[in-house]
Amino acid sequence: MDWSELRARFLVEEDAAILALHKPAGISVTGERHDTDLVQMAAAAGETLYPVHRIDKVTSGLVLLAKELAAHGQLTRQFNKQTAEKAYLAIVTPGELPDTGTIDLPLSVGRKNRVRIAAPRESIRRDADRWFVADADLLDTKNYPSRTEFATVLRRDDHAVLALRPITGRRHQIRVQLAWIGHPIVGDPLFDKSGAHERTYLHSWRLGLTADWRTPPELKLEATPGTDFWRPIQAEPNETTDLLNRAGELLRGD
Repeated sequence: MDWSELRARFLVEEDAAILALHKPAGISVTGERHDTDLVQMAAAAGETLYPVHRIDKVTSGLVLLAKELAAHGQLTRQFNKQTAEKAYLAIVTPGELPDTGTIDLPLSVGRKNRVRIAAPRESIRRDADRWFVADADLLDTKNYPSRTEFATVLRRDDHAVLALRPITGRRHQIRVQLAWIGHPIVGDPLFDKSGAHERTYLHSWRLGLTADWRTPPELKLEATPGTDFWRPIQAEPNETTDLLNRAGELLRGD
């Protein structure tokens, strides 16, 4: 698939300053050393784009790119200040998940540049609906405060569907935090080496940002997951609509 075809097929929103795409799982956003990524594909076709944020290669869903540096600066500042509204969907291994919860576990980088929780696994504590580690248990290394809020949308014997709001935006944050509390994302190659799943079931669903060049001055973006995302729970189209409506209600606190 060339850039013009990908751009047209996966377009979510476009104006003079930004381009939002519904990225398929398996394509990188930028900085990929071995595979072609979106920014490289655009550049090869003569279009310069500046990533506002990144999602992992294995993650599907919303990616926001700026066409001009002024918009890029305004938007990236919102991610840096944690004022951008982000929502993800994930299918995870089930268990004793609360209706809503907070994962307040700092991250660090270990051997071979692998992201991990900045404390021994056995030191992770759960108090009601919050997972955390005591300061005394932190490893003697640089750590990055990382917080994710979630709501449980669906529970089944074999899988659970979560709606997640990452407050911080660390690399691999959702994937590592969920795995370390015992609910890894289905098909995540960081934690599942079986190759039994076609993809990683994590999806960048919604973004909300201020955009002063627009009327009204905001960006409200959404990428509805494709049918492949729902494969582990074998959901029918009418059921996926209900799940998305419920996810939105839970994230709003309705």
